[in-house]
Amino acid sequence: MSALKIKKGSSKHSAYNLRPQFSDIEESHTLAVLVDNEAGVLARVIGLFSGRGYNIDSLTVAEIDHEGHMSRITIVTTGTPQVIEQIKAQLGRIVPVHEVHDLTVEGRAVERELALMKVASTGDKRVEALRLADIFRANVVDSTLDSFTFEITGTSEKIDAFADLMRPLGLSDLARTGIAALPRGN
Repeated sequence: MSALKIKKGSSKHSAYNLRPQFSDIEESHTLAVLVDNEAGVLARVIGLFSGRGYNIDSLTVAEIDHEGHMSRITIVTTGTPQVIEQIKAQLGRIVPVHEVHDLTVEGRAVERELALMKVASTGDKRVEALRLADIFRANVVDSTLDSFTFEITGTSEKIDAFADLMRPLGLSDLARTGIAALPRGN
């Protein structure tokens, strides 16, 4: 017999309550997935999400090891903690997947995004667009007599704020890379 004494009616130490309790609140998570860089791997990862009705908020993919033929897929998705755990477990079962890291729960991470924004304006609006670009540390990467193309990097919130300010000044085109992320520290 076990030396552990349990009070009658106490569910704190019950064998039926060993599973972790999950919340119903949806959270955004950044997942880093290391995979073989081969045809069809991205399609399999995307298929996992679409087949189960999970949404992808941001997706970036690039080869990180040419000799080892490894790529890193960074996925930002939203779901309840239980759904996030299911996603991680299902990703881990895909054969060309080597590692799945939830950067949101594994500690602090650095997340950045790149955006290109074309702003078509003249006169005072053109001057204001340049002033705001300077404040946001955006670079002019193309200029014509009637438009600028700005390059900006930073958090998604920073890019959203810059885009919101550029809209009334003539924002005509926007391209975003999606989030790239790495854990902080060692």
